[in-house]
Amino acid sequence: MKGGVMRWATLLAALIATGSASADLARRRDAVVEVVQKVSPAVVYIGTEQEVEARFRRRSPLEEFFGGFGGERGERGRQKIQGLGSGVIIDPTGIIVTNDHVIRGASTIHVVLADGRSLDAEVIGSDANNDLAVLKVTTKEPLPIAKLGISSDLMIGETVVAIGSPFGLSKTVTAGVVSATGRTFRADNRVYNDFVQTDAAINPGNSGGPLLNVDGEIIGINTAIFGGGAQGIGFAIPADKVRRIVDELTRFGKLRPAWVGLDAVDLTPRAARQLGWDRSYGALVTAVEDGSPAAQAGVRRGDIVAELGGSRIQDAEDFDTRVRGYPARSAFALVLFREGASRTVQVTPSEFPARMVEALAWDRLGLRVKENRGVLTLSGVRGGSAAAEVGLEPGDTILRVNNQPVTTADAFKEALLTARRGRSVLLLVRRGRYGYHITLPFEQDTGQSL
Repeated sequence: MKGGVMRWATLLAALIATGSASADLARRRDAVVEVVQKVSPAVVYIGTEQEVEARFRRRSPLEEFFGGFGGERGERGRQKIQGLGSGVIIDPTGIIVTNDHVIRGASTIHVVLADGRSLDAEVIGSDANNDLAVLKVTTKEPLPIAKLGISSDLMIGETVVAIGSPFGLSKTVTAGVVSATGRTFRADNRVYNDFVQTDAAINPGNSGGPLLNVDGEIIGINTAIFGGGAQGIGFAIPADKVRRIVDELTRFGKLRPAWVGLDAVDLTPRAARQLGWDRSYGALVTAVEDGSPAAQAGVRRGDIVAELGGSRIQDAEDFDTRVRGYPARSAFALVLFREGASRTVQVTPSEFPARMVEALAWDRLGLRVKENRGVLTLSGVRGGSAAAEVGLEPGDTILRVNNQPVTTADAFKEALLTARRGRSVLLLVRRGRYGYHITLPFEQDTGQSL
């Protein structure tokens, strides 16, 4: 009898302890824990391999004999470079979003799922200017996904969670708050705009992983391209931009160049005073192409562009960079200042008119090209242009535009459309046996609207 009582007492104590532990776990289970448990299955590790040219030093016969190092001779070979990053599954059929810089130049890409499976991935499309890429893996069963949320209503100070593989440490979780929105910064010789800033730790390897709100929705794609040893400063591409670009990449494999048909310059203090504008930001519209999307929306020469898509426009470069985040036929709102009052118009960019591409090359670069037996050659050089001044001549072969190979007129046009908003373009030109890198400035005084 006494032994039975003891057993019941021990069992009761165990039940009480179990209930207490369960209650303690329930108390500790906050929103961050729930987000991690909900979304982690959809976060993947991405490994890449890239083959690059490498120069190896060849050891002399004496060094081979004595096992030494050194020598003056060398030989070329192929070297494999490993890369890593993160990604997130957004469609159960195996559609994965990551950063462009994670997979750029990779010869092979493999994705490790949460259950440990390693799968080969193919690139559906990528866009370097917005640092986004879409991958596809194939499985027999549907995969767990994370839902793309909305970033336009983000609140400064709200809690966010980042999941990724910093330095190869898979399934690492960091938490923080939204520090700012609409951030613009320079990295890798590019201007990145309209980013979400967070104090959640974002390190190499986090790139491509999700930034989540407390509902477990993706409100950004993390990127670790911002350097400088910053502490407590991480960036993510906002979900609204991700949705636009991923849809474009999934459907077309690339971001179709958008054209609005207006020219803008930096707003000087003198021009601002004359127009009655008392702010330190904005861009001044100097030309509007007849029949263009900007003209149809009611934009006029002399307007000040104050905001695009709900965020301030700092200057003309900021305006041009922002437009790149919108593919053709994806509308955005412009806030204009005209005659002492602000007004909002909706602009729907179109694809750059084919009729204008040849004019763009001739008017702004001074070049005309043609295909000739599988290569692209110059058929004309405009007198007085920068191309003529550096000595380019008809018959020269164009090999690359901004490091992008071009062998056809269509490829040249596409590369030029991508480069047209820059201040210059880098050409690799061959004459005879020799190749030359030549930088040509884009001439801005021709009236060619972008």
